[in-house]
Amino acid sequence: MSRATLILLCLAAGLLIGVGMATAAPAVAAAIATVAGPIGTLWLNGLQMTVIPLVVTLLITGVAATAQAVQAGRIAGRAIATFLGLVTLTGTMSAIVTPGLLHLLPIPRDAAAALKGALGHAEPVTAPPPIADFVTGIVPTNIFAAATNNALLSLILFTLAFAFAITRIEGEGRDTLLRVFTAIRDAMLVLIGWVLWLAPLGVFALAFVVGAGAGGGAFRALAHYITIIASVGVIVILMAYAVAMLAARVPLGRFARALAPAQAVAISTQSSLASLPAMIEGTKTLRIAPATAGLVLPMAVAMFRATQPAMNVAVSLYIADWFGIVPGAAAIVAAVVVAILCSLGSASLPAQITFFASIAPVCVALGVPAAPLGLLIAVETIPDIFRTLGNVSMDLAATATVSRLSGTIDEDTP
Repeated sequence: MSRATLILLCLAAGLLIGVGMATAAPAVAAAIATVAGPIGTLWLNGLQMTVIPLVVTLLITGVAATAQAVQAGRIAGRAIATFLGLVTLTGTMSAIVTPGLLHLLPIPRDAAAALKGALGHAEPVTAPPPIADFVTGIVPTNIFAAATNNALLSLILFTLAFAFAITRIEGEGRDTLLRVFTAIRDAMLVLIGWVLWLAPLGVFALAFVVGAGAGGGAFRALAHYITIIASVGVIVILMAYAVAMLAARVPLGRFARALAPAQAVAISTQSSLASLPAMIEGTKTLRIAPATAGLVLPMAVAMFRATQPAMNVAVSLYIADWFGIVPGAAAIVAAVVVAILCSLGSASLPAQITFFASIAPVCVALGVPAAPLGLLIAVETIPDIFRTLGNVSMDLAATATVSRLSGTIDEDTP
């Protein structure tokens, strides 16, 4: 049984047992909740303590890899520019579309209120600042204070500047710094792997508390969450077809035929890497030069996650609506920027690690609690299918676009 399946089963078991005990023996359920609550909180705190060091080290090593790719050649540079443009497009789309989806299909308010009560310890991080304070506060005066106060946008911008500075120094100093941050990154991944090994226990404890406090409405709320987040993933998939037609000027039917085998692999494996051979084969249908496909597609799989900013912003906006928080324009802009920047370093991580490490900073930027992520990670298996489908679809569309820009699509080949 996979870890994701086990976590999902623990979520269902925790909710069912919590609901059942709260109905049959409320006093016993309340007593168990006093024990389960701290267990779930400890596990969630274990996840949260890894966020800042993991984000910092991932960004530094990710920027170093990106800089090396840019230096590799003109096509690689065009590919990275295309990737950045597309994640900006998808992240912005999510910031606009998600509130509209929540307006058309609102959260069941009774279930949301019950869930909020069950997670009563989860409070907003900070109130969104006025726009003037937001702009002047982007550049931190004290980087350690920014980390302590969860000013993650300031911390991320400093980290990016520091990472680019590292790439500008020569020789042993640069290599030593990159080795140090790579070692810290690897150690943090081991640590978060240990925390995730305890995820079945932590999720069961959180789910029991939620089930005992929220009742059967918890299931309706989680089903609604899956529907909204998966819908954003579907929109990213549709955007990939539009990019292929408009930017790469590939006929819709040809792109669909080239993409279909990779999508089938993506659904069955939930892995962009496993879909890479099918995508390489699809480039033949698109008449992309093998040299371009062999360079751009592996870069896309290793560095580019089109759905990550979009769906991570959607998750954060969903939590905001769930808790009745109305973020201002500055907070939404900050959330989109943080989502894009966090996607630079976490593209190659396993889905469960990516989920918390890349969404928690977006929640902080938006001014919403990250605590619900400990529960939502358990149902990520279903949205992750749409994440992978969107990533694979946009990877192939981006490769076709780069090939078009580089003049390496052969229109005359039948």
